[in-house]
Amino acid sequence: MATLTKVPFVDLKAQRDSIQAEVDAAVLNVFDKGDFILGAAVEKFEADYAAYIGAKHAIGVGTGLAAIEIALRAYGVGPGDEVITAANTFIATVLAITAVGATPVFVDMDGERYTIDPAAISAAITPKTRAIVPVHLYGQTADLDGVLAVARRHNLLVIEDAAQAHGAKYRGTRVGTFGHAAAFSFYPAKNLGAYGDGGMITTNDDAAAAKMRLLGNYGQRVKYYHSITGTNSRLDTAQAAVLGVKLPRLDGWNAARRRHASAYSGRLKNIVHTPAPAADAEHIFHLYVIETERRDARREALKQRGVDTGIHYPVPAHLQECVAYLGYKLGTFPVTEAAAGRILSLPMYAELSDAQIDYVCDAVADVLK
Repeated sequence: MATLTKVPFVDLKAQRDSIQAEVDAAVLNVFDKGDFILGAAVEKFEADYAAYIGAKHAIGVGTGLAAIEIALRAYGVGPGDEVITAANTFIATVLAITAVGATPVFVDMDGERYTIDPAAISAAITPKTRAIVPVHLYGQTADLDGVLAVARRHNLLVIEDAAQAHGAKYRGTRVGTFGHAAAFSFYPAKNLGAYGDGGMITTNDDAAAAKMRLLGNYGQRVKYYHSITGTNSRLDTAQAAVLGVKLPRLDGWNAARRRHASAYSGRLKNIVHTPAPAADAEHIFHLYVIETERRDARREALKQRGVDTGIHYPVPAHLQECVAYLGYKLGTFPVTEAAAGRILSLPMYAELSDAQIDYVCDAVADVLK
């Protein structure tokens, strides 16, 4: 084995060390100006992010959950409506749907891609269906051709959940412009992460973008004059300054993650189920997820060897207690449920060293013997 003794699941300090001086200067500039709410750094980052994604508009909000919620509200999705999404997703996707008063309708995943199965969407559509929220999971894009074909046939909205897909491409184009709108999260551990919470909505729809800005800022066009019922969900100016420093480095960091994933797969593909990047997509490996029997025991064995891992996600969305009222039972979505008991996320971040990757691979091979 390599001479290391520990590999963290995520190392945020390693990234900060490489950009600390530039980040400190950007944040201090915000403090010096005192424009803490909807300041200049927010406006600049929104413009830069829109250009990066290839969208006409980027609207900064407080969280990735808020990004989905505000996008749905801007298009009038609410009580009495059904919104189809994947059973294998983080709960924020679901909470955004319930927050607008709509009913989440779950469908199973593609077992290799780990994203929503377009064939299953068609079977879940009812007269109440208003929207689809496909989730680009782990850095892998959903099968957007399939999703969009179903949406067009049934005249449905598509709001992309791109919280784990900053810079990921589908057929050569970055996700974030395929649907009516897209939602991104800047949670610190994301490929593009802030130093706190933050989110972004991208869209090419001028009218929807204007409404999203109102919704996130108390519904006001001018201070103290509120034209619609909104909320307070704004991207913090200091966080925008941090993100503005990071954005020009994102493609390089994503490329490093792909190299690390290739190294992992090269060593592990013959001993464990490794990720299968789709041919039509450019995976950015927010997470590197393997599947193994006796997952929990093997996770503990890796921990004893100093390798930190994660599980994304141990309980599928349709089996969460908060949505028990929907009546879903164990066995409803067998592909998602089988994976939930087997998936294990290995350490993945741009700053991983070759020695760390070797150490993880040696440990996995040893545990699986």
